[in-house]
Amino acid sequence: MLVERARSEGLQLTGQGGLLQQLTKRVLESALEGEITDHLGYEKHDAGGRGSGNSRNGSRAKTVLTDVGPVEVKVPRDTSGTFEPQIVKKRQRRLTGVDEMVLSLSAKGLTHGEIAAHLAEVYGAEVSKQTISTITDKVMDGMAEWQSRPLDRVYPVLFVDAIYVVMAVTVDGTRDILGIWAGDGGEGAKYWLHVFTELKNRGLDDVLMLVCDGLKGLPDAVEAVWPRTIVQTCVVHLLRNSFRYAARQDWDKVAGALKPVYTAPSEDAATERFLEFQEAWGRKYPAIVKLWSDAWAEFVPFLSFDVEIRKVICSTNAIESVNARIRRSVRARGHFPNEAAALKCIYMALMSLDPTGKGRKRWTMRWKAPLNAFQIAFEGRLTPSNN
Repeated sequence: MLVERARSEGLQLTGQGGLLQQLTKRVLESALEGEITDHLGYEKHDAGGRGSGNSRNGSRAKTVLTDVGPVEVKVPRDTSGTFEPQIVKKRQRRLTGVDEMVLSLSAKGLTHGEIAAHLAEVYGAEVSKQTISTITDKVMDGMAEWQSRPLDRVYPVLFVDAIYVVMAVTVDGTRDILGIWAGDGGEGAKYWLHVFTELKNRGLDDVLMLVCDGLKGLPDAVEAVWPRTIVQTCVVHLLRNSFRYAARQDWDKVAGALKPVYTAPSEDAATERFLEFQEAWGRKYPAIVKLWSDAWAEFVPFLSFDVEIRKVICSTNAIESVNARIRRSVRARGHFPNEAAALKCIYMALMSLDPTGKGRKRWTMRWKAPLNAFQIAFEGRLTPSNN
């Protein structure tokens, strides 16, 4: 009937009084009528309900916010006052779709004011910034549970970033973000010992390799918690940091001279190539030589793997793509009143990653070959016995 009316009267699809709003009203009221019938045990106007002790007692109008805008529905009542509707609960003013929409917009970095303006403009719904804050605050319970959830017993690789997240590759080749911790990149061994101990207390007994950006004090913390873990410095970061000490016109030449070092077939060959680099560029750029010398112990581990495997374990690009998404949300907000508000924003951004699952599928396929190599190189550790 509504569709025919829309056709004949040119009724709009969305907006106030639009077809979708009217359809939503009919669906909700029909569902509520079904609920009270189930509660009373008899249909409306059914003589069988006489003398049952409870009956319908009219209805009250109530406006609820839906994802197609505000909808006024008639909520049925009973004489005994025992009817508790579920589809639109007492005191409920928003259906779940609205909450999900607010969380999605918030995860994309919109401020509470921008979300309120968006809902008003697109759906004609007046939602206060306080209401939006209340909706987003609900995620904190989920965040606390997520941050303390049990972890796998072993992970092939951990990617660690100084600012936000610790991300792991599972034995199945999937990505697992283990948690978020606030930092500014200047933390030392004590800070990382706290983070890694927390992960171990959640069940993480062994890590084969940990990839990081030469973070201060991190190798010592890893040694204390997982003594068999190999710490691998991100080669991409080494290159980027090298360019900081070189004149712009020399970047291509420096990059070309360093490439034989990180593509060398072995550690001995890499050492020879680095001595050649030092001879050619050491006088002009001693800081670059010192940078690589200081990071050498954490740079060379990946050289024992073949070229294909090096591509996925020598770089923190995987975690950087996650952080890029987080930074967009953080920058959009500009300012946070406290650390909890910042972590809430980060958590929502993480939960909204890869909604189609295509990224996860590509990630898993990329890790098939490296995981086979890890199984051989770290014999017995990827599939530890339960004894």
